[in-house]
Parts: sequence; C-alpha cells; structure tokens
Amino acid sequence: MPETTPEPPRNQPWENGWVPDTSRAPGTRRLWLAGALALSTIVACATAIAVMDRDSGRPSRASGIPSSAVAETPPGLISFASPSTNGVTTPAGKSGHSSAQTSTSPSPGPHDSAAGGSKPSTSPTSHASSPSHSHPSATYRSVQSVNYPDRYWHVSGDYVKLDPPAGSESRQDSTFKVVKGLAESSCYSFVTHDGKYLRHRSFLLRDEPSDGSSLFKQDATFCARASAYSGAVMLESLNYPGRFLRHQNFQLKLDSYQYGDLYRADSAFRFVAGLA
Repeated sequence: MPETTPEPPRNQPWENGWVPDTSRAPGTRRLWLAGALALSTIVACATAIAVMDRDSGRPSRASGIPSSAVAETPPGLISFASPSTNGVTTPAGKSGHSSAQTSTSPSPGPHDSAAGGSKPSTSPTSHASSPSHSHPSATYRSVQSVNYPDRYWHVSGDYVKLDPPAGSESRQDSTFKVVKGLAESSCYSFVTHDGKYLRHRSFLLRDEPSDGSSLFKQDATFCARASAYSGAVMLESLNYPGRFLRHQNFQLKLDSYQYGDLYRADSAFRFVAGLA
C-alpha cells in the first residue's frame, strides 16, 4: 500500500517550507466588480444630467408653450391698440422665406379707449391647469400678424388668408366676433359677419357654418398661449395639442411647434380693434 504524505498545515509555512500561491491576490475579482459598478454609476449620472439639460429648453408637452415665451406673458388676450407699424420692420418676400423682427414698441394698456367693449379676460396658459374663471366676452376684433403688421386674417374663398385690408367689404371679412370656445369656454372661437365659424379642416383654417357636432366644436376652438412677442399670443388647436395657427405663404394653417424665430413670428398674432 503506497504511502501518502499528508499535506502540511497551511497555517505554518515557516515550519515545513510550504508557501501559499501568491500569483493572485485574494479578493481581486471583487475589486474589479466594485470598480466596474462605480464606473457605470458615474456614466449613468452624467447621462442623466445631460438629458435633463437638453430637455430643459423644450416646450412643455402639457401646455404647448415654448419655454422661451414663458418668461414674457402678454398683458391679456385682446390688445386694445389700433393697427400700428411703429417699431416693426416688415420682412421682404413670402412668410416662408422671411426672418422675424420683434416689435420693440410698448403694448398699450387694457384701458385704451380705441377699442371699447368689455375688458379682456386673462388667457389660459395650459391644458393641464384648471379652466379659468374669467371667460372671454363676445367682442369684435381683427387679428394682426406680428411680422406682417399691415396684414390681417381675411376670409377669402372659404379659406382664411393673411391680406392687407382693401375696401369696406375686405374690412368686414377681416373682422370677427370673438366668443367663448365652442368646446372649451376658457378658449376662443371666431365668428364671421355672416354667422360662420373659423375651423380647421385638413389643418387649413376656413369658415364654415356650424353643424353642431362635437368634432366641429373642437375644430373651431383655439386656446391662447404665451408668445415671445409683446402683446401677442399663439393660438393652439384644442383637439390637436402642440399644433398652432401660423401663416405660411399668407395661408392660415395648423402647424406643429418648431424651434425657430420664423415659426415663432409666423404664429404670433395681436388682437386689435375691428377693421369694419
């Protein structure tokens, strides 16, 4: 029977000459795992900070208001000023190829006697907030472009375009009765002189008689949002949040919000005394 030499005790290497394996330090795998975990945590934190910084400049999805416009809230929906071109430079060419010029003239106060009528109510700020208790009163107004201050909303061939006033009939077609929104009382609807409503169809703004349907009421309701231009507002579709009325090639249409000065100018409008 072969003799077996018992393994010397490992806790007494100095007595029997046995030396433990020192080629790999104990706990090395744990140290590597801990280092990898710490590195992944740092990378995750840096990524989260970068995403937060990037998203901070986006408009609120709930409200649809551009973040650059939140800092400057207009003094109410209706501007009681007569049409004026002071401080505004009209860009050359079509709106699709022009650059916006911000008006530097101060916005008139709500007590100017030029417009008369009832005192305007405060415009809503977001769909997420509760409905405003002060509602717009029925009053006649014309809607003036910010970057084309000599042009106004004008019903032309069943569509709404941006045209300069020309004669009494043109002025009548550029004057609207602003009433409580058909589908949301804190928003707005626009009635023409012959009793039709402005509504969007295929994202184009046009005038049609009301058929009483829920879809028509939503298509004809627009909510005022803050604009980057003093005394102006943006008008957001009630049933297409994130789409605002803007002019392009002098045609009024619903268009998704875009990050650019041209879009902000094309979608900014001022309510002035009725031209008719």
